Amino acid sequence: MDIKVLIIDDEPQIRTLLSRIISLEGYNVLRAENINSAKKQISSNQPDIILCDVLLPDGNGIDIVPELKSMIPDGEIIMLTAHGNIADGVKSIKNGAYDYLTKGDDNNRIIPMLSNAAEKIKLKKRVDKLQSLIKKEYTFDSIIGDSRLLKNAVDLAKKVAPTDAAVLLTGETGTGKEVFATAIHQASNRKNKNFVAVNCGALSHELLESELFGYKAGAFTGATKDKIGLFEQADKGTIFLDEVGEMPIELQVKLLRALEAGEFIPVGDTITKKVDVRIITATNKDLKEAIKNNEFREDLFYRLSVFSIELPPLRERENDIVTLAQYFLNAFASKMNKSITGMEDSFVDAIKKYSWKGNIRELRNTIERCVIIASDEKLNVRDLPLEIQMSQDDKINMLDLASVEKMHITKMLKYTGGNKTEAARLMKIGLTTLYRKMEEYGIH
Repeated sequence: MDIKVLIIDDEPQIRTLLSRIISLEGYNVLRAENINSAKKQISSNQPDIILCDVLLPDGNGIDIVPELKSMIPDGEIIMLTAHGNIADGVKSIKNGAYDYLTKGDDNNRIIPMLSNAAEKIKLKKRVDKLQSLIKKEYTFDSIIGDSRLLKNAVDLAKKVAPTDAAVLLTGETGTGKEVFATAIHQASNRKNKNFVAVNCGALSHELLESELFGYKAGAFTGATKDKIGLFEQADKGTIFLDEVGEMPIELQVKLLRALEAGEFIPVGDTITKKVDVRIITATNKDLKEAIKNNEFREDLFYRLSVFSIELPPLRERENDIVTLAQYFLNAFASKMNKSITGMEDSFVDAIKKYSWKGNIRELRNTIERCVIIASDEKLNVRDLPLEIQMSQDDKINMLDLASVEKMHITKMLKYTGGNKTEAARLMKIGLTTLYRKMEEYGIH
């Protein structure tokens, strides 16, 4: 990263000396003899650091620090004071300067101070870039795809996001329900407060209750101190209950009260706690069918489904499959430092024909695996798991065991880099058997 340093001083000798010292350290140096010319330099060249004299022909350098800082909000200003005037230095820092130097006496401090200021600027820019990436990751911009069904779902989510309405996200496993939930939160008025998530199907009744509502010390064996629940953590923010259809029906009563009254009682406590929480839920279960089977409360369903959004399965977004695959390919290739530029036509045909029952999550995992084992510049059909290859290859007769066996052996040899001993071990056959089958199928 090139750092630009602007020197503002009305004395030509000082400008020349400082320019020589600073440029030898690799900095790009700009010069200005007064405030007016300095502003023109800032507007056209956007320096990162300004070295500014206190006494200038058209004004006092200390007084214009706030204005200069507003012109380079990510930059730093170092003041040049005369005769060790500490009062000027202190006032400069109060006005927003990074530090100050005494002309003539602090020449040895110039480079270390510039270096520290430059590091601060670089760190801030890295943090800003990271925050920008994180923000994008959790907004609607992170939802990839151009299919009509997906765009409809995104449009609905954008409309409901600014409200406090409860949202129920439905759809198959792996369709991106948590991504939608976080995007809705980030587009809401609660975005600066907590977003907390829990998978209701991953915990037992007792554990889920204590996770959601917390507990009082002594409520049960092992509860040695009070625990704050997720509802309390999400106060003024959003709570996301994934797989809400798996929640035990006994716990649904407590959840309903928390939603309707905005209050709950932690496990083992007697004191009611108040919260202001926006709720987003998700399920791949048919909740209306669950209601008929007495597995889900009807009143809770209507409370959760004030605004429902169905997320389409990947097989109904055929064009998005390739877009998502390329996105995951770029991400994993970069992460693994592999030079993989794209996908062969046969690979694209294969992933478009496959049903993707696990949807986006399954596609992501598949592409990651392909990038790991790929040895060419482009992913090809041989990099795919065997079940995907077989599902799309019209040349393979699924009743022809020999064809399937040949493909499997070829795949395993590629996976092991030609190591026949390892391939035989993975296929759980003898090495002699492997050699015989390779000869039989003409595999070299």
